[in-house]
Amino acid sequence: MNDMIQQMIERKSVRAFTDRPISAEDKTAILTAATEAPTAGNQQLYTIIDVTDEALKQKLVKTCDDQPFIADAKLVLIFCADCKKWYDAYLACGCETRAPGVGDLLLAVSDANIAAQNAVCAAWSLGIGSCYIGDIMENCEAQRELLGLPDYVFPAAMLVFGYPTEQQMTRQKPERVPLHHVVHENAYREMDADELEQMWSPRTAARGYETWMRAFCERKYNSDFSREMTRSVATYLRDFGMEKAEK
Repeated sequence: MNDMIQQMIERKSVRAFTDRPISAEDKTAILTAATEAPTAGNQQLYTIIDVTDEALKQKLVKTCDDQPFIADAKLVLIFCADCKKWYDAYLACGCETRAPGVGDLLLAVSDANIAAQNAVCAAWSLGIGSCYIGDIMENCEAQRELLGLPDYVFPAAMLVFGYPTEQQMTRQKPERVPLHHVVHENAYREMDADELEQMWSPRTAARGYETWMRAFCERKYNSDFSREMTRSVATYLRDFGMEKAEK
């Protein structure tokens, strides 16, 4: 196994950082790696917001489910799915074109997330940890106002970076499920209840599978956070695909 693959396997989310700053050179390397990511039609359907204002970081702590380590991060990047810049260019050049639709948005979200993962891998290779903040999609209306996002621009991913504390480096990475449960050959293979239990049971420890699953369902899937994210994203998608398309 080569060094790149080994690093990707060893990489884990980091939520506690030392006071060591990230150099301008390493920051540029991370951003360059992000922008060199695969992209649909070489369009780079994303814009990266580099959050340097400490007051804005503190606001993001609150709007992203009260996670104080966001403010401790030495680098905060928000990857926005951006359908606006190409649309504006088309209009400026007199193109007869439609307004961006949901399909365009999903393609842009894919572009943004691929770029974000390139940044994650580049940072880890430099000894810099990172953590995705999915809450940037929660309270979507508030996030877009906070970041000044216009129509056709959506906050797809947020990453915080910093040098890991010793505890973060030594803690065990959560185990992933075996490949045969995740990789289906040629077509989707629906798993029955027995296989689903086999897949998740190693995580349940002494609690028992059903008890663990019910608790996980309440903590994650049925949580206020999950419900709000579903509401806000659904509202955004509805408006993006219908009201905006009428303009």
